[in-house]
Amino acid sequence: MTRSAPSSPPAPFSPEPAASSPTWKPGVRALVRAVGGPRYVVALAVDSIGAGLLRPFLLLYGIDVLHLAALTAGLAMTAGVVAGLGCMPLVGRWLDRGARSAAVAASMLVRVIGTVLLLAAPAGHAATVLVFAVAALFLGLGGQAVSAAHAALVSTISADRQRDTALAAGRSVRNAGLGLGALLATASLTGGTVGLRALAAGTAVTYLLSAALAYSVHIRACAAPAAARDATSRGTGSAPRARRTVVPAMRLLLAANVVYVFCLSIPEVALPLVLVTQLHASPVWAAVVFVINTGLVVAFQVPVTIWMSRFSRRTALALSGVVISFSYLGFLGSVELPRQWAVPAIVGVSVLCTLGELIYAGSSTALVAAAAPEHNLGRALARFQLSTGFSLAISPAIITALAARGPAALWISLTAATLLAAVAVARPTSQPWEEVTHSDEYAAKT
Repeated sequence: MTRSAPSSPPAPFSPEPAASSPTWKPGVRALVRAVGGPRYVVALAVDSIGAGLLRPFLLLYGIDVLHLAALTAGLAMTAGVVAGLGCMPLVGRWLDRGARSAAVAASMLVRVIGTVLLLAAPAGHAATVLVFAVAALFLGLGGQAVSAAHAALVSTISADRQRDTALAAGRSVRNAGLGLGALLATASLTGGTVGLRALAAGTAVTYLLSAALAYSVHIRACAAPAAARDATSRGTGSAPRARRTVVPAMRLLLAANVVYVFCLSIPEVALPLVLVTQLHASPVWAAVVFVINTGLVVAFQVPVTIWMSRFSRRTALALSGVVISFSYLGFLGSVELPRQWAVPAIVGVSVLCTLGELIYAGSSTALVAAAAPEHNLGRALARFQLSTGFSLAISPAIITALAARGPAALWISLTAATLLAAVAVARPTSQPWEEVTHSDEYAAKT
């Protein structure tokens, strides 16, 4: 039987309610139900293990198995991810028509297609680059879509601070799965080409299993009012044609998010770059930073989100920018220390950066979900995920270019941009953080 969320007529929305609800401190069972139930939690875990198996080694697969040049493989991956981002508006519209568990399952199945294409791609053939790029497209699209679809599903079955905590719990599960998958993949790399192909096959199996589990929970939102409006706007009758716009406050939030997301690339891109190429430290230190980051996210994402619920989501988001900015200044100060102290100092400051990441992750998606009207929730989450994916796509290139100009250029630029984003988010506004719909008839009257 399909579980549907009741539909309610849209009402005016503000960035957040004036009074925050009491902190929700759930037990394990209540938290599992808020996320989507036991089967759905298992689906999230299995899916993230699959992503951890292949995602860190996709470039190696293109180079070692398909015999592509490193630059060619990298460009093909970038092209695939960017093309996948372009499909996010369609995902948002599907979510606004009520899709929830079906959308999550579809995003997982799409990645099955990507991994099958990797397995079928011929090595050293003229079409290898095209097949690899298309595989990266499906993998990138699924990776982006599952985040928006998961947030929409949780928002359908949970509300207010319960929803915030459930989103945080889902992120903890996904990071635990990613870490476990990466560990399993690392152990499999000793098998060379055969091991990489085995990783791709195992990834396809995990995506298929997780899709079946996600679809089996049968969660759907009642979106009849929005569907009726869309049908009317496409018709030839006398009903006014809908004109959708995004208010400046939402544009501001999306722009600020592009800057905030750079913090997610710090453990994976910036710190390995600084530790290995600038401080000439062992790559083991870069791995230590990544492990610490992953462990802290798994262990503390839910407690930090619960603790921060005493503040408004907008305040928490602004505070996260301040914490992240201070960590950037800490990294700048650390690299100026003698080498024997610089490396441990960077590892210590990375904990502060992760704290800022935890506050950001616990408040950003929750703010969008709380502010968006029900009939436009899918499109709001899709736009937010689009800004996240765009930032993740461009951040390695920008971080690398800034690092080439020296530590000051890298860390001061990131600090200034993040503080500016935090100030923009914290600034009070009378306009809602939402997509609003006006009819031409209403616009003419006003």
